[in-house]
Amino acid sequence: MRHYLSGGDALGHALRVPEFATLPPWALAANGAAGWLQIIGVVGDSLDDGLDKPAAPAVYAPYTLVTAQFTQVLVRTQGEPLAMLNSIKQKIASIDPDQQTAGNIRDLEGWIQREPEYARARLISILFGAFSILALTLAAVGLYSVVSYTVLQRTSELGVRVALGARRRDVLRLVALSAGTSVGLGIVAGLALSLGLNRLIARWIESGTRDPFMVLAASGLLILVAALACMVPARRALAIDPMAALRCE
Repeated sequence: MRHYLSGGDALGHALRVPEFATLPPWALAANGAAGWLQIIGVVGDSLDDGLDKPAAPAVYAPYTLVTAQFTQVLVRTQGEPLAMLNSIKQKIASIDPDQQTAGNIRDLEGWIQREPEYARARLISILFGAFSILALTLAAVGLYSVVSYTVLQRTSELGVRVALGARRRDVLRLVALSAGTSVGLGIVAGLALSLGLNRLIARWIESGTRDPFMVLAASGLLILVAALACMVPARRALAIDPMAALRCE
């Protein structure tokens, strides 16, 4: 409707479908099917020609006007769809005993999984997920190594602070603030790059979700790794005898 009526109200207008006059032998059309047909409703766009192709103009005609030899029936169930198959066939037979039901009957999930776009998107999602997990693991291991090494280099300093009367709680807070500043700046930079590259990644996964929970979970994991990298060597340094740390200095 946006293409033919410039987005105006389509109800009450009429259209013609010349293809209804040249249907193949296995399709039936009532008299006047190729004439002017009144529009009685408008539905949203549907991707009937593949998920990666734009929506094409389409018309929904009553089956009493145009009927193909093979007609698909979609049934919504409240339970397992395939378990209701016999009940559906019996219902159709009660309406028209001569009507046969045949063909490849599957549930909607099975139809979707057979589409090539689904297989391609699934493969891309698996690859992106695997590389994301690998990148997150490498980032966590590298972060732990760098932060723990940095804190370990300050072992003597921490022992001296304790020897001069600093409380262990204050020393741990000092280490956490020192490492938290650099880790926080890194997480902020990573979030900024993630948002900036969002459109580029969306070209590969058009139907992907942008769940903020995943971003928060990854950031929380890095913060947890950084906290462990700070606390483990810091507590080890606080266990050193203060006098031994002074003699070392």
